[in-house]
Amino acid sequence: MIQKADTAIIDAPSDGQIYNAKALSDFFQKLEKNEDQKSQKLNIVHIGDSHIQGDLMTNEIRKKLQQKFGNAGRGLVFPYQLAKTNGSYNERFKSNRTWESYRNIHPVKNCPIGLSGIGLWRDSGGFVMEMNVKDLAYKFNTIKIITPQNQDMFDLAISSKINSIQTTEPKVITHKIKKGEVLGTIADKYNVSIAEIKRDNHLKSNNIRAGRTLKIATKETRQKTISMSEFVPLAVKSDSYSHYYNSENALSRIFLIPNKEAKDYELNGIVLEKDTPGIIYSGIGVNGAKYSDYNKYPLFFEQLKSLHPDLLVFSLGTNESYDHLDAEKYIRELKEFISNIRAQKIDAPIIVMTPPPSLLRRKPNTYIDDYAKQILNIAQKENIAVWDLYDEFGGMSGIRQLKIQGLIGPDWVHYSKRGYEKQGDLFTQAFLRSYDNFKSKK
Repeated sequence: MIQKADTAIIDAPSDGQIYNAKALSDFFQKLEKNEDQKSQKLNIVHIGDSHIQGDLMTNEIRKKLQQKFGNAGRGLVFPYQLAKTNGSYNERFKSNRTWESYRNIHPVKNCPIGLSGIGLWRDSGGFVMEMNVKDLAYKFNTIKIITPQNQDMFDLAISSKINSIQTTEPKVITHKIKKGEVLGTIADKYNVSIAEIKRDNHLKSNNIRAGRTLKIATKETRQKTISMSEFVPLAVKSDSYSHYYNSENALSRIFLIPNKEAKDYELNGIVLEKDTPGIIYSGIGVNGAKYSDYNKYPLFFEQLKSLHPDLLVFSLGTNESYDHLDAEKYIRELKEFISNIRAQKIDAPIIVMTPPPSLLRRKPNTYIDDYAKQILNIAQKENIAVWDLYDEFGGMSGIRQLKIQGLIGPDWVHYSKRGYEKQGDLFTQAFLRSYDNFKSKK
């Protein structure tokens, strides 16, 4: 049974603004200053579950905010393809070797699960990981590599050089068999053995037929040049949070190669930035994740500092409802999540998105309904802002209409591409209305 608080339910603003937006004043002040001076990068970090991992909603928000305030870079990316799961369309990864992976939704193991919520690692080198940026709006000048305890595990390269080695090999000629010829006479002609001819031509017997061509490896030799490609490591620097490289020219492709001094190779994320001021909007999502899953791994909170967040956005709750977690315990996990962030001295303002409507066992998901109410109830006390996506998408009574409009998927939980883009558009509108309201009140 879902427990409900005794306090009265506070309604979200009917005009779609963000509730308790005064909690965002510090960020809005930075945003206003940057609009005037255009001198800095502002980092927004959006953390969630499968609604976020695919980067459909977050990409819509990213594009719209950067269009207004400037594009300072793509932000955090991760090789989801190498972890055999879905990810953003903006960048693609491939590797000549397989990688091990593990998600934070699974029982705690000694795996390097940190900033991306998914651990990715190899215990041997010999790999080349290639990253290609598909959306050229996110060509980058700076790339940062996030590893456990900021270990120096990877080198970076954008080009390779060709090394040539001179060697010799037997001179091979071809012989077309004439009528009446036998292997013995052919072997004598070229001063080789019958066994050698049979071996080089995969013959099982001495029988041959006219017209066939034989390869004959003679005793003579010839010069041969062997060319090998070798990647040229870049001059990678480091700070307290990452190993990084900055390029004067914007890049759309780069290679991660083994640092020869390392024995293990563990990757928690890659951050892409441009040499321009504006917004960096990083999305962190894990299919099936809950607040409690992130709370299991201290490395996540330690590495969150590497993104230098100026604003945090949370989108979790759908998977808690499928675990039949009551609202009181859900709020407890949310508070613990916030506490773990604050313990790292990350004081960025927070927006909590209520989970979107869904069905649970073919019925409206009442757990989500209760989560949304309780999030609004604690907003002022916890000094967090709230955007009520649940209400914006019709709440308990609106889910059938979402299906008619083609906004929700066939599982009645995940949304269509158009559905996620609509969520992103509505959030951006609410955010900008609250920002304009902040400026007008000043």
